[in-house]
Amino acid sequence: MVSNVIKTRTKTEWLSSLPACILLLMVVIFSTSSDIHNQILRVGEHYWAGYYKLRADPVQPTCNPNINVEQAVQERLAEDEAGGDDLGLDLFAAEPADPALIRQSIENARQDCEAKYVSYKEVSERITPELKAFRAVELFVSEAIAVGITSQKFILIAVILLCATTASIKRHHIAMRPVMSTLDHYVAGTTQAFANGVLFSSSVAFQNLSHSDGSVVAPEAAFIHDLWVWGFGILTLVSVVNIFRMPAGLTQGGNIGRALLAVPLYATMSLIAASFFFLGLGADNKANPAALGIYLDKLLDLSDMFLNVGLFVWIGMMLKQTRFASLVLALFKPWKLPPEMLAVFVVILAAIPTAYTGGSGIFVIAAGAVIYHELRAAGARRQLALAATAMSGSMGVVLRPCLLVVVIAFMNREVTTDQLFGWGIYVFILSAVLFMIVAMTFNRQNKIELASPSEALPKMIENLRPLVPYVLITVAVVLFYRWAVNVRLDEFSAARILPVMMLSILIFEHITKKESASEDGKTLMPHKGFEKCIRTATNQTTAEIGALLLLIGCTICLGGLIERSGVVDLFPSEFSSIWAAMALLVVVLIIMGMIMEPFGAVILVSQTIAPIGYNAGIDPVHFWMLTLVAFELGYLSPPVALNHLLTRQVVGEEEVLKATLSEGTFYQRYEKILMPMITMGTALLIVAFAPLFYQMMGFGN
Repeated sequence: MVSNVIKTRTKTEWLSSLPACILLLMVVIFSTSSDIHNQILRVGEHYWAGYYKLRADPVQPTCNPNINVEQAVQERLAEDEAGGDDLGLDLFAAEPADPALIRQSIENARQDCEAKYVSYKEVSERITPELKAFRAVELFVSEAIAVGITSQKFILIAVILLCATTASIKRHHIAMRPVMSTLDHYVAGTTQAFANGVLFSSSVAFQNLSHSDGSVVAPEAAFIHDLWVWGFGILTLVSVVNIFRMPAGLTQGGNIGRALLAVPLYATMSLIAASFFFLGLGADNKANPAALGIYLDKLLDLSDMFLNVGLFVWIGMMLKQTRFASLVLALFKPWKLPPEMLAVFVVILAAIPTAYTGGSGIFVIAAGAVIYHELRAAGARRQLALAATAMSGSMGVVLRPCLLVVVIAFMNREVTTDQLFGWGIYVFILSAVLFMIVAMTFNRQNKIELASPSEALPKMIENLRPLVPYVLITVAVVLFYRWAVNVRLDEFSAARILPVMMLSILIFEHITKKESASEDGKTLMPHKGFEKCIRTATNQTTAEIGALLLLIGCTICLGGLIERSGVVDLFPSEFSSIWAAMALLVVVLIIMGMIMEPFGAVILVSQTIAPIGYNAGIDPVHFWMLTLVAFELGYLSPPVALNHLLTRQVVGEEEVLKATLSEGTFYQRYEKILMPMITMGTALLIVAFAPLFYQMMGFGN
């Protein structure tokens, strides 16, 4: 069996997926080892009080506890007399030594020495073989934690560059449209090669800059510089080779306008930022070729959070390999819900895993394909299924334990996660109600003819039974961490608990060998087995992580351009009205959501826009609720519409093209775009201005 696994694994899997899987598992193991170590210390303290003193063998004191105090006093006095000035000309000589003070000092030292010997004896007697065995385990875990903490930055760089290279080889970077013609291929490929070359040259400039002052660079920092340089060098080489590797099935010719849309977003962002910094277009008119390398290196300041992004994508891809989503949706089938109502339930239910996967884009990448195919299997039209898929990750970003909110609270001391999540519940309810109204009124094409409870409930209960083992596994993993490791499932622990949960579910399915539905939702396929499921999930994860994290990095570079360009300085320092300030912020935040990835946008807003909002009198919690909703509207709005791009990436270009309509009303032809925009646009207006109106009417402070 092992030999078959080795034989069937491709070169890409050996060189990319397997290392990526190992790196992600290392992150989970290192982060979990910290929790385990805390519990080990508690156990040690329980069985050996004062365990912290027993973690190392005591060192025998070198002092003399049996010193003759009177003899030592006389020796000290003799030394003082011998050290005096024989001619008596020392005008600054100290007062004669006081024998009483010397005696007290020596007596105190003798008592301290006795105490050290007593402590040494007590600790030595308590070090038993059992303690030594326990201590060996505890110290090993402690060393593993130390390695994990110091290696986080290296792991993040390795994950970014390894996965970005994989995404380049697979041509899986995020773009406005896929490569479909030979002109698309050459334009996108050449631009990508230039962009990677720019990132490489900036990394080299950053490396040279760090050595320019002649100071010694720490080995850790030097190794990080080397990783960036070598990584982008390889990425540049791969992109150049890709130009000469024409994909199969491309049409001849092409249109330059469409070809430019096929350029990956990260390449466009990096070239725009490079033009600004390389040519010295900032306020100081000084070229700074190292700027992109400096901004990319800032990713390492939040290395644990960006590694969590990769983990959440992996979690979603493992979820895709299970029957869990299909079984949950099967609960609603007996009620014979119209597709519009089913889409509402799916989007609302998707808010929970969205909150646990860290952000809307991450969830769309992780579970978008499952949602789309399940809705299509239930009879939903393509436009509706695409709209629901793109919006499936939008509502949960304000719910606990969303990683994006954690980043906001980490970077802005004016707010806490409890405050943001507390108000996020109300924003979620508002968005859900609005989406239900839009879905059920604007273009409902099916009658509401629900099955009777007497008919639906028995079937629903029957469909609930296969879900019971999944619920039990989920509860068991949560309780294990709660009781055995003393860790609750929350925004800080989700990234390391959920992979264990998904692995446990895959093991369960491997043991039971349950059949799973194919993509058409009708036929059944045998379970692929644990190893094949993990391999498939990691294969899909690797390119997605590379595309997403590289886009985040280049978004931060673009944010640096905005910050250094002085555009923010054009904002008024004072506003005549808080309503005017709010209106301007709404427009700016929507535009940022249209063109920037959320994590990079949050970093930029925290440094530039947030202080303007606070100074205008907007409550910090209100400001960040506004920001989250504005971002989600931006991610669903042209010209970029990131969530729609990610939907197309996971669903496939063919399905998106089939959804194109030439007949019907304007809304019906563009329902996939208009439905999310109307929902989130209305929610944004309410979130932005309703609290101000409430205050104006004198109902609040």
